[in-house]
Amino acid sequence: MRWTLKPKPESLKVEALKKALQVDNIVATLLLQRGIETYEAAKTFFRPSFSDLHDPYLMKDMDNAVARIEKAIKAGENIMVYGDYDVDGTTSVALMSSYLKTRIDSVATYIPDRYDEGYGVSYKGIDFADDNDFTLIIALDCGVKAIDKVAYAKEKGIDFIICDHHRPGDKIPDAVAVLDPKRDDCDYPFKELCGCGVGFKLITALAANQGQTAEDLVEYLDLVATAIGADIVPIVDENRALAYLGLQVINTNPRPGMKAIIAEVKKDILTITDVVFIIAPRINAAGRMKHGNHAVTLLTETDFNLAAEYAVDIDQFNTDRRETDKRITQEALVQIEENNEQEGFTTVVCNETWHKGVIGIVASRLIETYYRPTLVFTKSGDKLAASARSVKGFDVYNTLEACSEHIEQFGGHKYAAGLTLLPENYEAFKAKFESVVKETIDPKLLTPELKIDLEIELGEINDKLMRILKQFAPFGPGNMSPTFMSQNLKDTGWGKCVGEDDKHIRLTVTQSFNDKIVCIGFGLGDKIDIIKTKRPFSAAYSIDENHWNGNVSLQLKLKDIKA
Repeated sequence: MRWTLKPKPESLKVEALKKALQVDNIVATLLLQRGIETYEAAKTFFRPSFSDLHDPYLMKDMDNAVARIEKAIKAGENIMVYGDYDVDGTTSVALMSSYLKTRIDSVATYIPDRYDEGYGVSYKGIDFADDNDFTLIIALDCGVKAIDKVAYAKEKGIDFIICDHHRPGDKIPDAVAVLDPKRDDCDYPFKELCGCGVGFKLITALAANQGQTAEDLVEYLDLVATAIGADIVPIVDENRALAYLGLQVINTNPRPGMKAIIAEVKKDILTITDVVFIIAPRINAAGRMKHGNHAVTLLTETDFNLAAEYAVDIDQFNTDRRETDKRITQEALVQIEENNEQEGFTTVVCNETWHKGVIGIVASRLIETYYRPTLVFTKSGDKLAASARSVKGFDVYNTLEACSEHIEQFGGHKYAAGLTLLPENYEAFKAKFESVVKETIDPKLLTPELKIDLEIELGEINDKLMRILKQFAPFGPGNMSPTFMSQNLKDTGWGKCVGEDDKHIRLTVTQSFNDKIVCIGFGLGDKIDIIKTKRPFSAAYSIDENHWNGNVSLQLKLKDIKA
């Protein structure tokens, strides 16, 4: 890893904020690094509230969307709520359909089959709507590029409202409304909502017509917070408030389906990290291993006993998913070694038998080993489909755009995308992808970067600091958990490898004779020799709490150590 120490804020600003907030140097510096310079800004940061949310009508086409839905409700039209099969899509569908059913009975949900229909709006979904007399489709977390599909629906007398957050193409679909803060002609003040977040803005605007505010919709925020965590959008501005308020719902009064998932994992208080690693994979597993409908059914169920039964199924899907992605990752690593492809600027692997539902996870796992832009292909109908993942700082979406001559279809974000191509174009695409990355990537991006907020002394770590750091949560892109570094550390002599295959290290470090603190380093077992030399070393870490036998103590969660 290459360690990068963030620039220190101006000392005058640090002193001013220290005085205004009555905090120490460390806290003032961390806040300034996050753009928080005043008492009022700090108050907003530490106490997110509904007042931090923007007016939904600032979003382009919101008035059109509300007018069309109100017309459908008044006329008793059949409304289809359509969404993608991942966490953001299924939570969006659960949110929108649950809300609409409080106003009208004739609402149905539709999640495309990952294998039969693929990502986004499908002709099959539109045909289903036509066959069953749906006259309005509300598409969530997809649709901003579905120009042909929306035109096809229009021919059949079906209107579309699109709630998306992906980057639009050159043209916008001819829908009744296209709600997407990333539209060039949209002046909405916050561009980084997830799909479920855009859906929440729509129901907020609909509720305003009924004399309600966002506070009256608090019951939907467990879904929004889950989507924010799972979709890895920046947890700043409006997303911070929605995640913060949503976590309160998750921990105090979650919907029966969410409660049933939490009961399966037996954890009292959940953080956004728990949402990302415990709740989200289970919801995702339905669409990966079986069908996204299972997730929507769980998240919209109002009877806890039924929800508990569905949660058992979802948990099994997740177990199957874990076993499958572990096996495929091993096969992919073997393929890379057998083909001597460890040295390039990219990782591109293909096996027509690999499970399409886990190739995105496998791509992420391969980055953990080789750390470079990665594509994992499998067979999908008569085409090859891939999930793309990138390294920090490199835009894989733009790279795919540069390779579009070989691609049938693609979409996504800077760091994650999906594509399909014809099998006969695979080798040409692979060569072009390698060539474009080689020409455009800064070579230093091929070494993982560890951003360090601040260098501190062990003696500055105490319970008061930990109490304040916990209030920096929820953490995520744009507000990562603070990473510190300390130099001239020594092991007190008890450092050792622990865990399966000695993968981890546990030690007690000291910087002076008075300061001792326990450290745990997951995945750092190969660094044991640095400790055993008895020479001083540097460590990068976050400050953590260790709960054991009813006792709570501070510990350092090591991210890296260097001689």
